[in-house]
Amino acid sequence: MNISIVIPLLNEEESLHELHHWIASVMQSNGFLYEVIFIDDGSTDQSWKLIKSLASEHPEVRGIRFLKNFGKSQALHAGFKLAQGDVVITMDADLQDNPEEIPELYNMIVSEGYDLVSGWKKKRYDPLLGKNLPSKLFNFAARRTSKVKLHDFNCGLKAYRNEVVKNIEVTGEMHRYIPVLAKNAGYSKIGEKVVQHQARKYGATKFGAERFVRGFLDLITISFLSRFGKRPMHLFGAWGAIMLFVGFCFALYLGIDKLFINPTGRLITERPQFYLALTAMILGSQFFVAGFLGELLLKSQRDTKRYTIKERINILK
Repeated sequence: MNISIVIPLLNEEESLHELHHWIASVMQSNGFLYEVIFIDDGSTDQSWKLIKSLASEHPEVRGIRFLKNFGKSQALHAGFKLAQGDVVITMDADLQDNPEEIPELYNMIVSEGYDLVSGWKKKRYDPLLGKNLPSKLFNFAARRTSKVKLHDFNCGLKAYRNEVVKNIEVTGEMHRYIPVLAKNAGYSKIGEKVVQHQARKYGATKFGAERFVRGFLDLITISFLSRFGKRPMHLFGAWGAIMLFVGFCFALYLGIDKLFINPTGRLITERPQFYLALTAMILGSQFFVAGFLGELLLKSQRDTKRYTIKERINILK
């Protein structure tokens, strides 16, 4: 199989038939062997009914239905797990991603040897203040923090070598940072392609202020994990050692001063240096404990169930 197309969706009943027809037209005109994997992330409209209808008419269509809304990252994780194609394409179901970009994305992976190619919606049709400007700020911060030189981290249209999606863990809200996850896993040949962005034809955007905030919080998380995810003691232990050293120096100064320099002066507990020493040593101890706990959690880490599948279509069990 040449291509697996993974499409997470939430309440996109109006666009599914048109999207599938568009994809099928592009795939057939290029002679690709392909599959389309729809992941219904807890839709409350008729999306799943339409996916079942498409699967009954087209053998290349597969489907997964979550019991409730678990999020785009979990949907992508489920799709990646099932993808069989040499190249895995991800795209949104709202018709804002253009399937006609797929052949060139495929060639960049197969012919040019990229591990991952991310779309760049250079010209966007989203509201300036509602999504466009926040997205630019977010992408600027993500570039500076991750050192991955992409213009549009959050573009849903991406292409991957199959090996890449099988060796990265997309959890929480980390779908925005799949290029960073891939880089951290050793897949460093990451490319970018300017793609056509379509104006939304049906429904309303799922983007809101809370997703913008969560995106920046996840950026902090992945920045920490990129540097210290495999060695938490290197961060917490270093800060713990510094704090303990500072506290010890203050305590030593107070002890020498009280015993040898000014034995009749104020009590040690009446001096501000005492509280600085006490605070520094307590914080240093806590940093050390946090580092040890991080190392223990890392060593005892196990796979956990992150979503519940309610129904499947055309998927071998």
